[in-house]
Amino acid sequence: MKIFITGICGFVGSAIARRIREVLPDSEVFGVDNLSRAGSETNRRLAAYGIRTSHGDIRSASDLENFPSADWVVDAAAIPSVLAGVGNRSSSRQLVEHNLFGTVNVLEYCRRSHAGFILLSTSRVYAIRPLSELPLRVDGQRFVPQFSTVELVGVSPAGVSEEFSTAAPVSLYGATKLASEALALEYGDTFGIPVWVNRCGVLAGAGQFGTAEQGIFSFWLHAWRERRPLRYIGFGGKGLQVRDAFHPEDLADLVLKQLQNSQRKPHRVCNVAGGIGQSMSLLELSKWCTERFGPHQVASDAQERLFDIPWMVLDSTRAGTIWNWQPRRPLSSILAEIADHAEKNPNWLERTMEGEGRQG
Repeated sequence: MKIFITGICGFVGSAIARRIREVLPDSEVFGVDNLSRAGSETNRRLAAYGIRTSHGDIRSASDLENFPSADWVVDAAAIPSVLAGVGNRSSSRQLVEHNLFGTVNVLEYCRRSHAGFILLSTSRVYAIRPLSELPLRVDGQRFVPQFSTVELVGVSPAGVSEEFSTAAPVSLYGATKLASEALALEYGDTFGIPVWVNRCGVLAGAGQFGTAEQGIFSFWLHAWRERRPLRYIGFGGKGLQVRDAFHPEDLADLVLKQLQNSQRKPHRVCNVAGGIGQSMSLLELSKWCTERFGPHQVASDAQERLFDIPWMVLDSTRAGTIWNWQPRRPLSSILAEIADHAEKNPNWLERTMEGEGRQG
């Protein structure tokens, strides 16, 4: 089996590539990356795993012309921040070119090669307004929705499911990924290409290029240990906002199942995330950091940022039903892995926080 991975030098792309080679040693894994994200050059050592990487940019259709045909493409390339396109690190046009036009070029490659396509999408395709208006109560050190009063389709104590609204606004980032999902499914139906779409929650693990907008668990632990300034932003500035997390190796295990199944399933779009059992507020994360690294002052900033939401936990029941998938790595193990990495790499944030870009 030949697998082509875009964004192969990114945190997720490199983890998937290594895992595929580990489980399918006879597979041929190759990929492309534009190395625009600071830190991604550290993952060019994939040759040690028998993985071939090339420098290129999927925004340029010609960059894909010389790649051999593949059986599958895993699209792990993106500008991954919900604030992308609205800040100083990338323009709105760059965001659309990276996350949407680049996907079109990859889908054209799939059409020519008749390759299956696996898109790594995001929880940020879900509508912001109803999420930001969920009735919440404070339970200990976190927000908890008052589910008995919630009448929205797609929200339950298990989290946000695939039935939840994707109506605008979802952020420019979310819109580019939602449009990519639609195009991928249409290419699949039109050209007979197997297509799977994975709406990923927060991914976390050692070696992640974390920032305050993306990779928050990794960023928080590294910044805490390095005694860098940290802030609880929005929602009263108390750190009660909640996210769930899972490990890229668990995502890779799902991708492996999908690579080996081109038959049509009842659903081609699945949430993939840690779920309620692997969720944590920033305040709870700070408590964990205090126990591991010692105390550190966190500032309070009650002013809310564009697109922020107070509670987002994905319900991955569909992935469990269709693919017999669930995350294996507990959040405690993931945090310990990041902490170990932080202690071994004391200047990690300086090496990986400069700039923001798409891998591939």
